[in-house]
Amino acid sequence: MPSSIVPSADIAPVLTIHGIGKTYVEPVLADISLHLRPGEVLALTGENGAGKSTLSKIVGGLVTPTTGSMELGGVSYAPASRNDAEALGVRMVMQELNLLPTLSVAENLFLNRLPKRGLGWIDRTTLREDARQAMAQVGLDAIDPDTLVGELGIGHQQMVEIARNLIGDCRVLILDEPTAMLTAREVDLLFEQVARLKSRGVALVYISHRLEELARIAERAAVLRDGRLVHVDAMRNLTSDKLVTLMVGRDIGERIDLGERRIGTTAFKVQGMTRGHAVRDVSFEVKAGEIFGISGLIGAGRTELMRLIYGADRADSGNISIAHRGAALKTVSIKSPSDAVSQGIALITEDRKGEGLLLPQPIAANISLGNIGAVSKHGFIDARRETALAQKQIDAMRIRTSSAAQPVSELSGGNQQKVVIGRWLARDCTVLLFDEPTRGIDVGAKFDIYALMGAQAREGRALVVVSSDLRELMLICDRIGVMSAGRMTGVFERDNWSQDALLAAAFAGYAGRDKILSESIEPGAETPDTPITEHLS
Repeated sequence: MPSSIVPSADIAPVLTIHGIGKTYVEPVLADISLHLRPGEVLALTGENGAGKSTLSKIVGGLVTPTTGSMELGGVSYAPASRNDAEALGVRMVMQELNLLPTLSVAENLFLNRLPKRGLGWIDRTTLREDARQAMAQVGLDAIDPDTLVGELGIGHQQMVEIARNLIGDCRVLILDEPTAMLTAREVDLLFEQVARLKSRGVALVYISHRLEELARIAERAAVLRDGRLVHVDAMRNLTSDKLVTLMVGRDIGERIDLGERRIGTTAFKVQGMTRGHAVRDVSFEVKAGEIFGISGLIGAGRTELMRLIYGADRADSGNISIAHRGAALKTVSIKSPSDAVSQGIALITEDRKGEGLLLPQPIAANISLGNIGAVSKHGFIDARRETALAQKQIDAMRIRTSSAAQPVSELSGGNQQKVVIGRWLARDCTVLLFDEPTRGIDVGAKFDIYALMGAQAREGRALVVVSSDLRELMLICDRIGVMSAGRMTGVFERDNWSQDALLAAAFAGYAGRDKILSESIEPGAETPDTPITEHLS
């Protein structure tokens, strides 16, 4: 069904929402009424904290509404749990992955319906075959079903989560930021599955901050702002600019002004960084006041490189040099994250929940975590200093919260990311490493973060930004280095790059690798990696 065609109003809704509201300490949703027809994709948009995830969790059985009611197929619908919702055909792919890292891909896919044989033993042969079929639907053919989920990157884990929810029949499928960590080819595979589901009459709720995806996939859009439904319309009547204005309540504009910067001498240098096949002999340098981007496909080695620089993983070889505040470059020894922090290097990790935050702790404690010296007195944490520091970052980052004492676990995903960034912006670091800093963050907040990056660059810091969004890098960076199959295959100046050239560099390393593999593997043997041509449109 083309995205420009809205299902007929004569078709009875599969899901109807009447006056749904939710209150925690304060109201987060108020009087939401919507309907969803079979075979329709409804785009649910809004800034972080607008209530999208809360509404989705209510529909998916994870949260109980404070007010309102729902109907599924014309029958009262009030799931007490996610299992209840799934039993009735309502499924949700959450932004926070719901996988068990110590189990295999196959076990995660069929955890609640493992095939059995005699005496209750798991039928491993059937399990692997069923898993391969489910994985093939989302382009994971090259991955062994017996691989532990914890060994996969975030992007591949996301595809496993999507595949898990595509198994079996469903009436309503909620996709919460499903493409945040996917390549263009993986997005295409996902959209192919969405088209098949629509043809079967499945209704979908699609949450994404990538507005260009909404026009491609959705029939209608519903816009939330501050917990209220402010607009519902057919996608054909909405432009990206109009959606942004509805979401944030103000005009954003299309250009980024990072302010006047004076790019100085080299402040940060990486030479010959290597770890196995993941990162191979990578070298680059960043000047004071410069924003250096790193692009590449999932699995190219970008995050692995950041972890090596930060001391989270041990490198086989390589050197790091830093020049503090105009001093000469000096080679430093970094064997742990504490070494990196002491040398003035901060990392904003891509995995905010697993590596960046203490979720049960308040915002103040999370922000002070990297700034103990600034908030302590006589060896003890000074609560007033801690709260003051947190409030400063809350205001600067526009974090939506009731107070600095609110647990981070109660914040939306985008506001959680802002807490991670705010922690390091409060510290006087020479080098800031941003790994997917705007993943899962709405368009309005992105511009706020870009402005903060510009402010840090104007103060003479060296910024390294890893992003899967190539347009984002082209918007904010002075230079972009491209990684491919573990190597840095090119570094492009702002005046000399193009999207085609950057994409060509992203694939360059795989062509050489596939040739080597084809020459080194005996005829008939199974190749360890699927050739890159299998992943191209």
